Amino acid sequence: MTGDISTSAEAAENAVLRISCAAHADPDATSVEREPLPSAVTKKPVDQKSPAEWAYERIILYIQHFEKQLDQDHEVGMGFAGSNVGTLHIQGMGFFAPDMVTFYGVSESGAKMQLVQHVTQLNVMLRSEPKLKDEPSRIGFVLADQLET
Repeated sequence: MTGDISTSAEAAENAVLRISCAAHADPDATSVEREPLPSAVTKKPVDQKSPAEWAYERIILYIQHFEKQLDQDHEVGMGFAGSNVGTLHIQGMGFFAPDMVTFYGVSESGAKMQLVQHVTQLNVMLRSEPKLKDEPSRIGFVLADQLET
């Protein structure tokens, strides 16, 4: 974070740390961690972003990558660990610096839903869900476009 004091050893270590990594049993598997970060994500250094902003940007990349693997009959949904509330069909996302991330959407029945989470508690389970309308929603691509502006 901006304003943090680090030793020269910590600064040198942070300068060479990998920003992402992924391993898969299938050598042909793709993952967002193996792709270069888009310019919209790299235009501001990580150490100048709040934990919420940095989490928000990376979740957008995960959602977009997940959507690339879906057919025309499915869209991205979010499951909830340890809960019976069902699935949230993601229609939007936001963050409130320094530490809150929120997901906007609807349930399978069309009821409005919103999840607000602290970044230290953030767990997102992306699920392939049957589309709710004639055309599947591709919120990951909409959110990625908004990162550019």
